[in-house]
Amino acid sequence: MSNDSSDLFGALFKAAPVTRTVPVLVPMPAPRPYSYAVPEGMAVEAGSVVQVPLGPRQVIGVVWDGGDEDGGVDPKKLRPITRVFDCPPLGKEMRDFIDWVSAYTLSPPGHVARMALRAPAAFDPEPMVEGLRFVGGAPERLTPARSKVLEIAADGMSWTRSGLAHAAGVSTSVVDGLIGQGIFETMFLAPPPVVAKPDPGFAAARLEGPQRQAAEDLVSEVEKAVFSVSLIDGVTGSGKTEVYFEAIAETLRQKKQVLILLPEIALTASFLERFQDRFGAKPAEWHSDLAPRTREKVWRQAVTGDVRVVAGARSALFLPFEDLGLIIVDEEHDPAYKQEDRVFYNARDMAVVRGRIGDFPVVLVSATPSVESQVNGQSGRYSTIHLPTRFGDAAMPDLHLVDMRRHAPERGGFLSPVLLRAVGKTMERGQQALLFLNRRGYAPLTLCRVCGHRFQCPQCSSWLVEHRFRRQLQCHQCGHAERTPEACPECGTLDHLVACGPGVERIAEEVEKHFPEARTIVLSSDIAGGVKRLRLELDAIAKGEADIVIGTQLVAKGHNFPLMTLVGIVDADIGLANGDPRAAERTFQLLSQVTGRAGRTGLKSHGLLQTYQPQHPVMQAIVSGDAAAFYEREIAERERAILPPFGRLASIIVSAETRSDAETHARGMRNAAPEVTGISVLGPAEAPLALVRGRHRFRLLVHGRRNSDMQGFLRAMLAQGPKERGSIHVQLDIDPQSFL
Repeated sequence: MSNDSSDLFGALFKAAPVTRTVPVLVPMPAPRPYSYAVPEGMAVEAGSVVQVPLGPRQVIGVVWDGGDEDGGVDPKKLRPITRVFDCPPLGKEMRDFIDWVSAYTLSPPGHVARMALRAPAAFDPEPMVEGLRFVGGAPERLTPARSKVLEIAADGMSWTRSGLAHAAGVSTSVVDGLIGQGIFETMFLAPPPVVAKPDPGFAAARLEGPQRQAAEDLVSEVEKAVFSVSLIDGVTGSGKTEVYFEAIAETLRQKKQVLILLPEIALTASFLERFQDRFGAKPAEWHSDLAPRTREKVWRQAVTGDVRVVAGARSALFLPFEDLGLIIVDEEHDPAYKQEDRVFYNARDMAVVRGRIGDFPVVLVSATPSVESQVNGQSGRYSTIHLPTRFGDAAMPDLHLVDMRRHAPERGGFLSPVLLRAVGKTMERGQQALLFLNRRGYAPLTLCRVCGHRFQCPQCSSWLVEHRFRRQLQCHQCGHAERTPEACPECGTLDHLVACGPGVERIAEEVEKHFPEARTIVLSSDIAGGVKRLRLELDAIAKGEADIVIGTQLVAKGHNFPLMTLVGIVDADIGLANGDPRAAERTFQLLSQVTGRAGRTGLKSHGLLQTYQPQHPVMQAIVSGDAAAFYEREIAERERAILPPFGRLASIIVSAETRSDAETHARGMRNAAPEVTGISVLGPAEAPLALVRGRHRFRLLVHGRRNSDMQGFLRAMLAQGPKERGSIHVQLDIDPQSFL
């Protein structure tokens, strides 16, 4: 080849550079990332948040790991990345965590990544804020208001227009007048942080005895800055929060970020105040009730490291922190940590996984730990920190069972004479009583006395719950609601509809009959006003502005009511009447948490549990205070039955618009199950809730030993079984918490 030919070949090669390709994970149910071309001059790396074309749409995606493999496709035929967002990339730890959750839950990785990208408006930097700075000079006329502004601004610091006016105690028009005379120059400031930075030395707690030792043990784990799991097992009111605050303080001293998971963060304003008292600033919040603008700021400032502590619901686990150094899971036993929508995961367990991947400590906290955590503590996988007594001089409430066979309520009532007398005496002392019933509405069932017609949801296999305050019958599965009729729709008889069983509204009606002068508050998740009203009412209770509180499980979420000295459980047996293998554990946890609301400030307190089964092991364990005996018995039963944590479970729900389609598909999946030693498939059978939102449901339950490859078994079963067609949908739940 001549020199001229060589030069021409080289020029052509430089003029047509090879296009780089990268895998991009998009938020859709694809099994793997898609390949995209990187336009010349665009800089991307693994973790970069990008915008890419997907069919006719533009979607958000993340450049993923795996190099430039494109399956042999000509790069010129690949669609290019449209845009790279100006935000820090998702780190390797976060990408590994997303891959792990996807593989464990058998969920598409794009659906998991979507949970980490829930604030699209935060991907670009926040706009700068217009600010002011004093440049000298004197106004034409010096008024007292202008003097205040100039005095504050004289140090040369930059201010926002409204911030300067507020600090000086004047209107913004005063500041505008000074701007007009050239006293201030305009400049641009970085956007303010969503919360102030917490100070680990702001107000260190004075811990004593067991609490001080527990805090020292926890701080020692944090100082190592390596993966570990600590379980704080302490009775209600034992100072668990103050103990783990010291672990947070040590993490902040190490210049790392902290995530605190709470089951009901939207309702725990008291926790935010306690945090502020200790650290001088509130943590950033993360939950579904946040305003979109605040949500975007928290996401952006978590990924840049400007937010140091986030207190959030389970979804906060997927915030892409810059340098996460500690996760606290408060009330680790709470069922609210289980997500049962799209991606089924338990935030408590995934928090441990995230700590292991990031190599930092995780702290689980509960007065009634889950059986799984208890077993992990006993086996040495977790280090356990016990707090057996309440902080200070406060004593646990005296608990007694009320045998409803001997102390029956009056006709048409649900409160025994024993409980009513106790409520009356409590009010005489100027203290508060709590009546707990974990059932919303007025009554769980309404029927006709004449023909026996029962009001059932037209779309679900569940009864309509009467909500007398709203004059509605409502389905708690799908939300269907209808006005409460005056006549039976079946036989037309007027005034013969009867409410069967109690809800909190009906208990409130009975309380008003016996205590007409009492200030009564009903706490339930479906009351009008939502979270804002609930926060106000919880605050009113804490201030003593109520005599009797009637509530569902919302009242068991760690609230502190100083004047609460009596807790009455209206129906202690309610959680035991189902086939859930965790029924005994959950009943013990819930009732222990509710009775623990009493006497937290040192006042003598009592708890009364109305029951028709006083000899039941759960009832005996609660009133005796012997939690160790209950856990020992429950753990032994789980081990005999090879149930979690000694075995593994997976639930498969097959739903369809017709019953036959759902059943046929479920049977086809059962027949496709591989023969594997140690794993068995139960069913299919109609789910306890056989019809939800008009869809028929069949359930398969897969049971295996602890070391079983459950995910491999399910993958093979899905690959060999019938494919989803038409209205058929298959839902997988690894480690199910609900069996409905």
